[in-house]
Amino acid sequence: MNLYSAISVITELNERHFTLSMKLTPVMQKYILHWGEMGTRWGVNRTVAQIHALLYLSSNPLNAEEIAQTLGVARSNVSTSLKELQSWGLVKITHELGDRRDHFQSQKELWDIFLVIIEERKKREIDPTLTMLRECVLESEQDNKTSDEVKARIRNTLEFMELLTGWYEQMKKLPQASLVKIMKLGAKVQNFIAGKS
Repeated sequence: MNLYSAISVITELNERHFTLSMKLTPVMQKYILHWGEMGTRWGVNRTVAQIHALLYLSSNPLNAEEIAQTLGVARSNVSTSLKELQSWGLVKITHELGDRRDHFQSQKELWDIFLVIIEERKKREIDPTLTMLRECVLESEQDNKTSDEVKARIRNTLEFMELLTGWYEQMKKLPQASLVKIMKLGAKVQNFIAGKS
């Protein structure tokens, strides 16, 4: 290999390495780091949250190597995190012509992201809680050892959770424009209801 060939190979490798990472501005870095911190507070792995933030900000789908290089995390951690994001329905796989690798993109519409997260959290957290509360209420009917006061608290918790989920089920059927109007009404709803009663 002559000197020209060696320089050509090194240049190509450097260019390939450069294209493997996305250039993040300080604002993007701040957003991604904070999203990772918030993820940990919501019970989500920091890397999962950071990858979601990166894909949300990215104008193009990214492959796992690009994500790993950009965020400075292990490739295996990226793979695990991407599977988690796919299981939530927040990230999907796309393909590019001439590239056999999977590329990943996040939903860009914030309402869709919000509704997916709410629905998944409901399935993973609220639905099992409702099932357990219903079982407790049924079992308590035959239970002479548990006081009536405790039974009432469990029943009240179930009724409260059912009220919330019933409201959620109604709200999720509304068109996005209607949801936005309801949210913007805020305290005006109370004034409207007070005026009607």
